[in-house]
Amino acid sequence: MLARRPSGVPVADDFALAEAPMPVPGPGQFLVRMKVGSVDPAIRGFLDDRPSYLPPVAIGAPIAGMSLGEVVESHDPDWPVGTLLRAFATWSDHYVIDAQALGLERVDPAPGVPIDHYMGALGPVGLTAWVGLFLIGGARAGDTVLVSAAAGATGSTVVQLAKAAGCKVIGLAGSADKAVTVRELGADVAIDYRSTTDLGAAIAAAAPDGINVYFDNVGGDLLDLVLPLMAQRGRIALCGMIAQYNDADRPHGVERLWQLVVKRVRIEGFLTYDHMAELPRAQAELDRLFASGQLRPLENMRDGFERLPEAFIELMAGRTIGKTLVRT
Repeated sequence: MLARRPSGVPVADDFALAEAPMPVPGPGQFLVRMKVGSVDPAIRGFLDDRPSYLPPVAIGAPIAGMSLGEVVESHDPDWPVGTLLRAFATWSDHYVIDAQALGLERVDPAPGVPIDHYMGALGPVGLTAWVGLFLIGGARAGDTVLVSAAAGATGSTVVQLAKAAGCKVIGLAGSADKAVTVRELGADVAIDYRSTTDLGAAIAAAAPDGINVYFDNVGGDLLDLVLPLMAQRGRIALCGMIAQYNDADRPHGVERLWQLVVKRVRIEGFLTYDHMAELPRAQAELDRLFASGQLRPLENMRDGFERLPEAFIELMAGRTIGKTLVRT
């Protein structure tokens, strides 16, 4: 549960492990045992006492996030015992939901595929990457695609999807090791922004004709830097703003918005589940690319329910590569 509101990067004292009676499902509800918990940067926004696209977590209340679980008791015949599902639920080893739960989807793993992947590149991460890259960014073969936080969960998936689609891919990462990982995933250019003295010049050299699609997971100063480097009629998909999640009281200003007019650039934020009708097509494409070897899930796995806060802290401190998951 949330013990206190974090100030900056979360620390262990911001969280507490609490016990409660086993929840009992009512009519139309079902009891789910968490099997894999997802740790995502967006959770940080729910820990502050300010409006977001979901209400803030109350002090003393369970933290919420995406969860993959198994139905262990059901009062809904459409969700029988044994069903695997994904849903936005509380960080609890058991939780009660109903068929209207946010993000609720059945999970039917292919033979031999670990269920963990269905919380990462074959699950919400992959769906977010696909929606942002293709529906929002309109990426197509021959485009130059720039990806920020390219060694992260969503960014590493975008790199692979863009490469499979025939794009030139430039990935930005926060260390030399992360840049190596991004190149191994297929990026044509990987830039360690922390050790690059002139990041704008490095991006411009990698994209001499401009950036057609910028998949932005970072926001802040980096978004401002990229705006003049966009190609005519470029598209920017705003997936996340991790640059300010730990310091939301002092948001970064963007000074180069005029470039949107100069370059006729379209910029759009998105949430994956605003595009429910397209997700079956996205899932089929993710499954196809995984089966062909063109999509490699990149995961950072921990074991033990009690390690959810630890995993989240490391994520928000920038110490992780790939999708951070906790197997319970």
